[in-house]
Amino acid sequence: MEITWYGHSCFRLTERGLATVVTDPFDHKVTGYEPLKLKADIVTVSHDSPAHNYVAAVKGKEHVITGPGEYEIGGVFITGVQTNGHSKRSPDEPRNTLYVFDYEGLNVAHLGDLNHVPSRTEIEALGIVHVALVPVGGGGGLTPAKAVEVISMLEPGIVIPMHYRTPASSSNLSPVSKFLKEMGLGEVEPQPSIKVTRSTVPEETRVVVLNYEKS
Repeated sequence: MEITWYGHSCFRLTERGLATVVTDPFDHKVTGYEPLKLKADIVTVSHDSPAHNYVAAVKGKEHVITGPGEYEIGGVFITGVQTNGHSKRSPDEPRNTLYVFDYEGLNVAHLGDLNHVPSRTEIEALGIVHVALVPVGGGGGLTPAKAVEVISMLEPGIVIPMHYRTPASSSNLSPVSKFLKEMGLGEVEPQPSIKVTRSTVPEETRVVVLNYEKS
């Protein structure tokens, strides 16, 4: 499958013969990125915010998923799990749904605006995660340090950071360099997209930084 990043928390997942997914499309007025012009069969929304729920930017969509549940669409199995917004300590906390996309046994997890380290039970409920799309810039999502904690629990083969500050973004987030430092890494050369199969998922966790693409 091919994974392309369009900035903030918006990705497109494509695999020949299976449904195309776009995650967390944004209103460019609130993120600073170029306006989105994408096509997909399925759109997922992690939480109700214009930086994550601008489904009008995606053409051709037949299904919009905005909350927890189990779905099978176009050969793709999708599991949505609610994370934030159910604690008694903070009743006004926005709800977040993370999604696991199963493309013929290759599992990609989009963590949305996850803002805390889940319990071991919650992590185990996700099953095996081969590729994790992880917020790393703070704000409403994980801080760089918490992102590293979550990654150590998930143990994915590939980590793709998202939801961080870039030259194009107007968000008050940390840059990806802070996350890379927490991971014990230096600079990682960004690439335009990544193609991955079950057989190419590394045994040891590898961080892949993507350039944001103009759609």
